[in-house]
Amino acid sequence: MYTEIKAKMDKAIAALESDYAAIRAGRANPAILDKVMVDYYGVATPVGQVGTISVPDARTLMIQPWDATILHEIEKAIVEADIGISPNNDGKSIRLNFPPLTEERRRDIAKSISKRAEEGKVVIRGIRRDAIDDFKNQKKQGEITEDDLKGCEKDVQDITDKYIKDIDAISAKKEKEIMEV
Repeated sequence: MYTEIKAKMDKAIAALESDYAAIRAGRANPAILDKVMVDYYGVATPVGQVGTISVPDARTLMIQPWDATILHEIEKAIVEADIGISPNNDGKSIRLNFPPLTEERRRDIAKSISKRAEEGKVVIRGIRRDAIDDFKNQKKQGEITEDDLKGCEKDVQDITDKYIKDIDAISAKKEKEIMEV
């Protein structure tokens, strides 16, 4: 039962880390394009599957499509994805230049990071609540004793506390990354 709880909590942490990877930190990060879908011959396709994404320098991403005819489609998809960066099309590739973040924008992103961390904690606490409810149902049906129930509740709370600390550490690391100039 505990492995199932941990697996669910691991998924919540992975989802949070995925969200954080897509947050623009003022330097070029290909993960920001993970959710950008290009209309490639009528099929929504991730940008990474229609070309090569490279990082020529700390503030630039370059996308070189394998099929030059879809440059306009990639450009359109990036604009529609609203990632806060304007694509530059030179006829062979698309460049995304990441401007340095303003102090105000850094604070807004830090607030967003905190908000997402809190949402992750809510998910973890929901998993804890469901697990404890399952144990209470087992006690009602006579499958476990009162002492077993208390032990299970303590174990689940210990697991929950560990994952909450993990979320705090992950969000603190991302906030530090955002706030450094």
